[in-house]
Amino acid sequence: METFVVFFLNGLSYGLLLFMLSSGLTLIFSMMGVLNFAHASFYMLGAYFAYKLTGIVGFAAALVLAPLLVGALGAAFERYSLRRVHAYGHVPELLITFGLSYLIEQMVRLYFGNSTVDYRVPEALSGTLFTVANIAGQGLTMMGGAADPVLCAPDTGNSCTQFPAYRGFMALVALFMLGSLWLLLTRTRVGLIIQAALTHPEMAQALGHNVPRVMMGVFGGGCALAGLAGVIGGNAFVTEPNMAASVGAIIFVVVVVGGMGSLAGAFLASLLIGLIQTFAVIVDVSVATVMESMGNPVSFEHWAYPLLKITVAQMAPILPYLLLVLMLILRPKGLLGTREE
Repeated sequence: METFVVFFLNGLSYGLLLFMLSSGLTLIFSMMGVLNFAHASFYMLGAYFAYKLTGIVGFAAALVLAPLLVGALGAAFERYSLRRVHAYGHVPELLITFGLSYLIEQMVRLYFGNSTVDYRVPEALSGTLFTVANIAGQGLTMMGGAADPVLCAPDTGNSCTQFPAYRGFMALVALFMLGSLWLLLTRTRVGLIIQAALTHPEMAQALGHNVPRVMMGVFGGGCALAGLAGVIGGNAFVTEPNMAASVGAIIFVVVVVGGMGSLAGAFLASLLIGLIQTFAVIVDVSVATVMESMGNPVSFEHWAYPLLKITVAQMAPILPYLLLVLMLILRPKGLLGTREE
């Protein structure tokens, strides 16, 4: 039972990281109608910038500076490149952001090399946040930090599972970002201007607001959110030139499943996919084993035997994409989507 609790929390923390990564793409699409194919590349830049800055000014400063640098690059790209092709439709936008993603990847390879870099979790956050222990005769108990090794020894009949402190930090940063983004868009004058520029750009322009500058800020802000996810996720997983490609597809899965342009939908889809992928890896069950337990074993010579022997754990990487296909068939707008495009 303690393993279930920790896996559930790990799934939530991973889902919150996915939301941190996909929220910027959702914000850009909801405001500008642009599917930014280079969004995962800005995530990668955030990780690499944080890696360099951590060695100079420390992780705390890098947590602030790296997203700002990524956001500035995104705003510059929108101002001097994307804005020029925006009037020609979605296809040129897709092509130019796709080209940017390839350019960023090759520049990273040229500067940092093809191997992984030593971007580590800071020492202050590398310990255990709490331990969930299943103590004989007492049930589940939660203890701060690492539990006493004597209490968790195998011969005691107790079992303990630790929850890393950095996972908790990831969740805390993601929740802080979610709250800040909600307050910005719904409770500030800047948020009102952004929403006005989205729904009535001509009227906002007539009232004296610089709508192109608002769009540039939105694009830069979305890229900064991706950079923040890179700072948090780069050391938790791995920082290498292929990291953008490895997360690029899952971002679009989250955005489509949640609903194009819906931040609430992206949040819900991120948690759902995070939990699905986390729990699927421990489910070592296949159709063949289920049939065997029911007294109907599958013959080894049966043509479908290799497919029936595939376990849920082996299918874990493709489950989000299966969810995507089902969502497009049953509800093309996504969970909470409202946009028609």
